[in-house]
Amino acid sequence: MSADLNKAVCILGVPLGYGASMAGVDMGPAALRVARLNQRIARLGYLVQDLGDLRLERPRMFPEVNDKLKYVREISHACEQLAKEVEAILEANELPLILGGDHSIAIGSFSGVVSHYKKQDHKVGLIWFDAHADINTPGTTPSGNIHGMPLAVLLGYGAPELTNVGGFAPKLDPRLCAHVGARDIDPGEKEMIRKLGIRFFTMREIDERGMSACMDEAIAIASRGSGGYAVTFDIDVLDPGDAPGSGTLVRGGLTYREAHHAMEKIAEAGGMRSLEIVEINTALDVNNRTAELGVELILSALGKTIL
Repeated sequence: MSADLNKAVCILGVPLGYGASMAGVDMGPAALRVARLNQRIARLGYLVQDLGDLRLERPRMFPEVNDKLKYVREISHACEQLAKEVEAILEANELPLILGGDHSIAIGSFSGVVSHYKKQDHKVGLIWFDAHADINTPGTTPSGNIHGMPLAVLLGYGAPELTNVGGFAPKLDPRLCAHVGARDIDPGEKEMIRKLGIRFFTMREIDERGMSACMDEAIAIASRGSGGYAVTFDIDVLDPGDAPGSGTLVRGGLTYREAHHAMEKIAEAGGMRSLEIVEINTALDVNNRTAELGVELILSALGKTIL
């Protein structure tokens, strides 16, 4: 793989909020740009292209309270579009930087990465940062919100409208997936995790072993994919004290330094093929503090160092 891929970054905003229950997450891409994302990446020596935001379909009707797949049509349509855009970015030898939006967009972004590398007979790994497992299905979801389902979808479990985005399923081999930062997992998700044997680095393990050892192992797992790996970062993996702007806050998350250390490790490893940051809720943020931290973490993942 050419290292030159990482010197051209293509930014794409996906202001999708239909997968979440609270308004405000659709403004995440704008908040990151307000924090001078583009200029700060350029200062690291990258060529930066910003494609703006994906144009999304408006809902024709609103879901019922007990609907187990809320806004599935709109989310499926957005993810199909996103998959094509990400694939095109990779074909242009650029690094896709996807700005969410809620975490349901990972269905589209990862599908695009896999589609690109599949043509070259390569498999792709995935590092998933999140306070939640995001591995619910319509049968286990307590809310019907699709942002709690994308990891299950990529593994081939869930509604066909979602699992078949990009025209094939599954997208991900569970042996190539590392989940980092979990501390709030639903009962049905626990069963799925045990069944599939996915490697979860929970907050307890991070506490006991330290972020450095956990990230070394996570990167090794994702690097088993011959095409490299994608990184998707849900801002709620961070401790709410550092990142108040999320609609799904859970106490006891990654500290400021742990998160930066994780991103610095990823930059050093050199196998990242796409980067995504999601779930910044501007309605809940304080002085754009969470978006500012999001930009800092993106810069660390792209190689910014203290010295």
